[in-house]
Amino acid sequence: MSFDSPETTRIDVPVAGGSLATFRFEGPRRGLPTVLAVHGMTASSQGWRAVTRALSGRVSVVAPDLRGRGRSNGLPGPYGMAAHARDMLAVLDHLGLERAVLVGHSLGAYIIARAAAEHPDRVAAVVLVDGGLPIPSSRGADPQRFIESFLGPSLARLQMTFGSREDYRTWWRRHPAFAAGDIDDADIVAYADHDVVGKPPALRSSVSEEAVRGDAAELFTMGEPAHRLAVPATLVCAPRGLLDDPNPMQPVELVQAWAAEAPNQRRMLPVPDVNHFTIALGRAGAGAVAATIEEALGVSAAAPTP
Repeated sequence: MSFDSPETTRIDVPVAGGSLATFRFEGPRRGLPTVLAVHGMTASSQGWRAVTRALSGRVSVVAPDLRGRGRSNGLPGPYGMAAHARDMLAVLDHLGLERAVLVGHSLGAYIIARAAAEHPDRVAAVVLVDGGLPIPSSRGADPQRFIESFLGPSLARLQMTFGSREDYRTWWRRHPAFAAGDIDDADIVAYADHDVVGKPPALRSSVSEEAVRGDAAELFTMGEPAHRLAVPATLVCAPRGLLDDPNPMQPVELVQAWAAEAPNQRRMLPVPDVNHFTIALGRAGAGAVAATIEEALGVSAAAPTP
């Protein structure tokens, strides 16, 4: 059976300050094993479409829009890893999941590392996707200058307005990391459309700059929970960076040292020819992430029976 368009169900999870918009991507069968998928700094739940498709209906993917993003952009602060980790535990509680495999991309990797380090009884394993360890360029830097240099293009986007949905889609299609990769155009459309708010000709991103700055301020210290993980962990890493540049978010030597701390529990999985975005949104990257999720869940890669 083909699995081209996962069914999507919205679930509103009660959290501090309101409801966290959460989406369940499911295949043609019910009763599937569930993974909680957490997106990156200025992304949304729609960043998991390619991974969901690569899982071919064998796994139910539950993906929230983080506080201050997407359909959760009205949720107030405080932001930061502790607040996001509490929200993720609220999702598990709401779904009646005692333990789950967690996967996180970019900022999401730091969030799930925090949740797993503090609540190992709730987490069966983690899949960190190009995130989770300290960012080398943050060491010794002035926090505000680092945020501006590291997230400059992303912060600039939050100030922009667009005349139409198609204009915003085109902006993403031309993004260096997107243009260089193998991202399906339907996924770009879904990614852009889910993020956009307002009315033409003044459409803008749903992402709260306050949330981004609040979370980014922890980039200097939030790699520490990954070194306290007591659950099986895989870090899937990209050789290229945010703009398809040759500066990876998680350098190989850094990941190797982390994995060597607990060789029976941690491993690294480099994925060739992907960048920080396409490792989750592109076909090749999503396939590698999906295979790692299936391994963590113990799910067979055989095609599901209708």
